[in-house]
Amino acid sequence: MAANAPKKRVAIFGSTGSIGTQALDVIRANSDTLEVEILTAQTNDELLIKQAFEFKPNAVVIGDESKYDGVKAALSSTDIKVFAGEAALEEVADFDTYDVMIAAIVGFAGLKPTLKGVSKGKIIALANKETLVVAGDIVMKLAIENRSPIIPVDSEHSAIFQCLVGEARNPIERIILTASGGPFLGKKPNFLVNVKRDHALQHPNWSMGAKITIDSATLMNKGLEMIEAKWLFNLAPHQIEVVIHAQSIIHSMVQFEDGSIKAQMGLPDMKLPIQYALGFPQRIKNDFPRLNFKKYPSLTFEEPDIKTFRNLWLATEALKKGGNVPCVLNAANEIAVWAFLRNRIGFLDITAVVEKTMEAVAFIENPSLEEYFESDGEARNFAASLMKL
Repeated sequence: MAANAPKKRVAIFGSTGSIGTQALDVIRANSDTLEVEILTAQTNDELLIKQAFEFKPNAVVIGDESKYDGVKAALSSTDIKVFAGEAALEEVADFDTYDVMIAAIVGFAGLKPTLKGVSKGKIIALANKETLVVAGDIVMKLAIENRSPIIPVDSEHSAIFQCLVGEARNPIERIILTASGGPFLGKKPNFLVNVKRDHALQHPNWSMGAKITIDSATLMNKGLEMIEAKWLFNLAPHQIEVVIHAQSIIHSMVQFEDGSIKAQMGLPDMKLPIQYALGFPQRIKNDFPRLNFKKYPSLTFEEPDIKTFRNLWLATEALKKGGNVPCVLNAANEIAVWAFLRNRIGFLDITAVVEKTMEAVAFIENPSLEEYFESDGEARNFAASLMKL
């Protein structure tokens, strides 16, 4: 950033989650160029209050309205504005006072505030992949109309974005999304049938929130990333591939029409793509640990096992069919993962619930935003009924 340039004002939607807290680490280390304008949390009022005292934002939102009075009282000695509820997320997303939105609310809940930020022409540092999975066509059209830059924060999409800098005139032949394979790489259904919540939450390489960690274990995360990549990079389904790369050193690759492949590499640390999105187009100097190739004498690559991990196959089918199918897939998966995290269903039941819901909800080829919301609600209700929730 140029000397004497004003600080970049950051709104973090989902500030108490894994991405949000790491984003605040980045801002804390770069307080001369970055400052916090808005913080939002769903239920973690204690951490939100602590963050508010440290970073002194203009406004905070607590999604759980029952916690509003507590947050309001705790911050009464400050000038920080306090809001509560789902509608308040859209209200503060409509503020003119921030430059960059970090969209880090987990799941479908992140869609509305992100749409509001896009419609305001804000820079969107997108960590919520479900926004594009659910309504990618509408979000990207709105982004183009409002000149709202969308910079991906997902490590895989950030890698592709970085590989494409300077390549605007060179068509992509294909992208290769790398997947660690999660904690159950190489396992078969007779093992997975007995998997419990705590086992599934132990990811070998990445530190992430509970929902995304389970999605990584089922390979649904990679399926959602395929759908997100289609919209972010304007690709056809056949241009998107997944390869298992257990070391998580290559974060993804782009192959161009001459056969040349560019890869973005580094240690698995989400702070790097977060920092890249906040600093773009400049890279910000840091003291993060550096990759030592001597400690990684071999990098391995293999085909994903879609017979065992059928969520990836289901997501690929949703990618090909389009319409409201990815929205339905996502809604059913969110409900099923919620149930698994509460020990209500087994690990393999997640896939069964998603597949049955995809079969049950009527196909809409070109949904309106309203129809996306209806499909989401219908899919959630059907999935919940399957699990008798």
